[in-house]
Amino acid sequence: MKSFADYYALASLHKGGERILKALLPKALSDEALIAKSDDEFLSNMSRRVFRAGLKHSMVDKKWPQFETLFHGFDPYFCAMLSEDDIDTLMQDSRIIRHRGKLKSIQHNAQFVREKAQEYGSFGHYLSAWGVSDTVDLWWQLKKQGKQLGGNSGPAFLRMVGKDTFLLTRDVVAVLINENVIDRSPTSKKDMYAAQEAFIYWHQQSGRSLCEISRVISCTATS
Repeated sequence: MKSFADYYALASLHKGGERILKALLPKALSDEALIAKSDDEFLSNMSRRVFRAGLKHSMVDKKWPQFETLFHGFDPYFCAMLSEDDIDTLMQDSRIIRHRGKLKSIQHNAQFVREKAQEYGSFGHYLSAWGVSDTVDLWWQLKKQGKQLGGNSGPAFLRMVGKDTFLLTRDVVAVLINENVIDRSPTSKKDMYAAQEAFIYWHQQSGRSLCEISRVISCTATS
């Protein structure tokens, strides 16, 4: 498998120089910064990611201030208590995106956030407990215990809040297939673990965060 240094050089070439590439790299937050975030902020971003799935992100973002108002700033205690009658009322409100399944996910995910906060002290403490080698297991737990956080939604949520993670975008998957790490877009734990091992290899070589490595690798794809 090519070294990270080789991929970094190739990505710099593709993007027109190292200065331009550096400007494209996302930054992961420290554990301390994650812990400093409120549970409300995590639930808001989690919900926004659910609504972004399959929809134009700018359209969702434009409506999000109304979501913040109607859901009391995404207070997990308030959102966890939403009833079917509350959902029926929200389905009549044209200020927000009226998708019943996604609206119902807010109640479920609020309870998920509350449970983890009670267990760990806060949702930020929960996320910070997962290390680089636990990335896929964290994805899987978000999928199993959260609602509508499977596929790319769980990893995308983590990227939104600053938790270090790689993303299995089309370009990243293409590189991993070319390296014979996987032979298709990964959906099974086995293939996801194989992808994770490649990222751990590059992380150990470079000392860079998973999110930086992920972006560099994506910038090398030729498709």
